[in-house]
Amino acid sequence: MTTLRSRIIAWAGRMYLARTRRKGFDLSRMSFLPESVLMPLRREGLDPVGELGAVREKEPITRLPVPIAANVWLVTGYDEVKQVLGKANAFSSDFTNLVGKAGAGAEQNPGGLGFADPPVHTRLRRLLTPEFTMRRLGRLTPRIHEIVEERLDAMEAAGRNGDPVDIVHSFALPIPSLVICELLGVPYEDRADFERLSAARFDLFSGANASFGAISESLSYFRDIVKKQRENPGDGLLGMIVMEHGDSVSDEELAGLADGVLTGGFETTASMLALGALVLLQDPKHFDALMTDDTDSDTVERYVEELLRYLTVVQVAFPRFAREDLEIGGVQISSGDVVLCSLSGADRDGKLGPEMEQFDPSRNVPSHLAFGYGIHRCVGAELARMELRAAYPALVRRFPAMRLAARPEDLEFRKLSIVYGIESLPVHLNG
Repeated sequence: MTTLRSRIIAWAGRMYLARTRRKGFDLSRMSFLPESVLMPLRREGLDPVGELGAVREKEPITRLPVPIAANVWLVTGYDEVKQVLGKANAFSSDFTNLVGKAGAGAEQNPGGLGFADPPVHTRLRRLLTPEFTMRRLGRLTPRIHEIVEERLDAMEAAGRNGDPVDIVHSFALPIPSLVICELLGVPYEDRADFERLSAARFDLFSGANASFGAISESLSYFRDIVKKQRENPGDGLLGMIVMEHGDSVSDEELAGLADGVLTGGFETTASMLALGALVLLQDPKHFDALMTDDTDSDTVERYVEELLRYLTVVQVAFPRFAREDLEIGGVQISSGDVVLCSLSGADRDGKLGPEMEQFDPSRNVPSHLAFGYGIHRCVGAELARMELRAAYPALVRRFPAMRLAARPEDLEFRKLSIVYGIESLPVHLNG
């Protein structure tokens, strides 16, 4: 049944792509856009390209030469990004701002929190917030540690004969995948579908059409899950919302919320786990520092927070659309302008302290923007932290002699992806 459903959904996605290619501005031709537009999504290994820092130092807010009618601004300064993201009344995130642009129609609205404004955003976030309090998340803590240990066992078995083991596919992807299944109350056997869809939606190398197609497939999948939860509510997030709120929340809203949880909680955490492991493997001092079973220690917390800042895997926030004329950082923004906030650029801003391009867990800096800021700050931030705090020390303790099985310069990273990541990370477990 799962295979049949996957084929049907894939067919629908292909039909959707064929339709959207016939209308609107096709971002699948992104290679023809000016390099300055693509630059915030490019990196050199773990670091944003040098041009991003140069732009930030010269003009924290700069206009991009994009072939559309509205002005498009790139914001790279830490203070300026916070100003934009913190002004929910002055900037809109509503999906309707995209309709008629980038091949997007009203029927492609993904729902959820990311592309909604108050009061809709406020009502939907209130449905989710109780499930993401530390008290509610506490019930997942034992299961998260079990999942981590299960994946370490699988890695150990795979590398028993000295063969290289891929951290991405053996560790980084399965952990958040299993956790999201537990949280939402969806079958783990379906994980291959939403792992693929989660990665595809952020990959702009294949164009916006492919991204919209992945979103369409994901929503179709979650509509089916919501229907089942209506009939027989489970003890996961979807079942709890159904039992507590009933028909006051529609199937479309629930599917959008589930898709948003998947979006924010799976691909981002998987990328952090893999890239964070790479950072640790490249410096024995940092690797050995996490040789602890106290996941709540100050050391673990410092490492996790600095990894979040340093990597900032969500490179660009959802676009904001100016509702009114206003000034940000001395730059005049006009009503209708599009504003793109570079989170990775902001988190490397030299105004935060010296040598922000370097990884340094001993530093004390203001709060990073890896989870965003303002009303759209990631609702699952604490869940992500729980997974990272459990996973990094456990990986180091289990395999203290682990080392890379490939040269750093041969590793393949994603190209033009909103969520940055690495394709594979082969390691030898026993040195």
